[in-house]
Amino acid sequence: MLGTVEDTVFIADVMVPMRDGVHLATDVTLPARDGKALPGPFPTLLYRTPYDKGVARKSEISVADPEPRTNAEIAKGLARAGFAVMNQDCRGRYGSEGVFRKYIGEGRDGFDTLDWARGQSWCSGRFGTFGLSYSAHVQTALALEKPDGLDAMFLDSGGFWNAYQGGVRRGGAFELKQATWAMKHAALSPAARDPVVAAALAQEDVRDWFGAMPWRSGVSPLRHVPEYESYLFEQWDHCAFDDYWTVPEFYAAPHYATLAQRPVFLISGWFDPYAQTMLEHYRGLRAAGGHAELVMGPWLHGRRSQTHAGDVDFGPGSVLDDQIAPDYETLRLDWFRRHLQGEGQAMAPSARWFAMGGGPGTRNPEGRRQHDGAWRSDPAWPPTNSHRHDLFLSGGGGLAGAVPAAREIVLRTDPGAPVPTIGGAVTSGEPVMEGGAFDQVPGLDTFGARTPFLPLAARADVLVFATEPLESELEIAGPVTLHIGLTTDVPDLDLTAKLIDWAPASVDYPKGYAMNLTDGILRLRYRDDWSAPTLLEPGQRYDVVVELLPVAARFAKGHRIRLDIAGSNFPKFDVNPQTGEPESTARGRRIAHSRLQFGGERPAKLSLQVLG
Repeated sequence: MLGTVEDTVFIADVMVPMRDGVHLATDVTLPARDGKALPGPFPTLLYRTPYDKGVARKSEISVADPEPRTNAEIAKGLARAGFAVMNQDCRGRYGSEGVFRKYIGEGRDGFDTLDWARGQSWCSGRFGTFGLSYSAHVQTALALEKPDGLDAMFLDSGGFWNAYQGGVRRGGAFELKQATWAMKHAALSPAARDPVVAAALAQEDVRDWFGAMPWRSGVSPLRHVPEYESYLFEQWDHCAFDDYWTVPEFYAAPHYATLAQRPVFLISGWFDPYAQTMLEHYRGLRAAGGHAELVMGPWLHGRRSQTHAGDVDFGPGSVLDDQIAPDYETLRLDWFRRHLQGEGQAMAPSARWFAMGGGPGTRNPEGRRQHDGAWRSDPAWPPTNSHRHDLFLSGGGGLAGAVPAAREIVLRTDPGAPVPTIGGAVTSGEPVMEGGAFDQVPGLDTFGARTPFLPLAARADVLVFATEPLESELEIAGPVTLHIGLTTDVPDLDLTAKLIDWAPASVDYPKGYAMNLTDGILRLRYRDDWSAPTLLEPGQRYDVVVELLPVAARFAKGHRIRLDIAGSNFPKFDVNPQTGEPESTARGRRIAHSRLQFGGERPAKLSLQVLG
């Protein structure tokens, strides 16, 4: 089917052949004059998606124009600038043939698509790739297939650095956004064109099913679409870091020398599950001698023109628009003009990030806390003007620079009553969780919360440690880690850690405000080796490290740095049954009593990267 406008030609649903005979539906948009395609050839941009190449994308907006733009409109804008553009449905999705197996095989399909494009008269053989989230994952998978002519990449919030440590699993636990994603997109799959399948999926209540975890294959809400149930349980069942996780689609970390062969633009947000992925990409590409540029805002997944994340607003200066570039479209177009058309000035590698905090803390007209912040930049990440700063946890709940006297606290954790998730780096979590910054107090909409909705800090299974009110502002930018020793009476245990900016009482917030900044988790059977889990021995001390997602934040004068420790963060992560059974198939539950050690010769500490 052909359709033209004056300066572009649009060719819909070209069925591009793959090496195994499957054909992938691809829209091609070309530069034109008076409705006729120009002869070319042109540098060619590839966008691959599982989300329907024909629809509007909520992330493709600007402050000036908040109406989402379609993939076709985006392609036309790029074609007007002299690029040929291919928009493609991933295998087994929408117009494409084949069976969808999430993430797997995307590198080969991208490689075959470029190979086909080289044979087209409009293609110069020079390629760029772009896209958000899954459309970033497919880019790194493609690059690691080493295709000829891939000369520039624009990675937005994805492209797995290590899916085992961010995106699918983290710290040994399974990220349950994979389950909510599977439920949503099974209903949009070719199988759901069957009205019986569609009706069955529509009658499954995701919240009820999350209350019935752990799921079993064949007895899950995804049983109606076996291919989606199959890949979900495949990810869930591979608990240890085995060969399954080392395929290029999941694991770019060992391959930065390959990725660094072309310039890469990286962009994401602090409340995005792929924040660490983008920072690790930047470090890895730079170390391999590649050219990389990085932007990190206070954003949810793809919401770079939105000032708020959750219940907190970061001010008009927090968006990408007019701070990093006029808008996202201009930023992306300038990147490809520079690296595929030789236009514009070469840029030095740089990291630009938004340090959250410093605002008045009042409630704005939309009812959100006004937190604000400021943009920073440096060639390195963590910044060159930063240093490690340790705060030691005390048995009395303190957090200070001096090592306290030795003491222990018993933490009782019950898998049957997990600590509920309130915000954080979450996407695709609806209807059971929402990403962003929130006061750490549950409400009616908090999954798993019970009346009387007291702060999470009031729970007996949440340990709270905090500094005294700060005498001056303190700014951090970089990794955040908890180092702690413990003994326990169960063969396995999770430890979660959450960094909080704890603001004092005010007129708008008379109870104060505990804003989550970042969090992390460690499943202790993986404490020594992700690939070789070992269970715990009762009574033996273990010294472990819990890694939180990196973050940049400004703690204002009078605020307190707070760390919360618990044994679960559900439904962000699956719950450890604490029995020692294989986590994904465990049927039992066991209450744990763990003795956390503070002070003395091996003190528990929170390590931050402080600026100045």
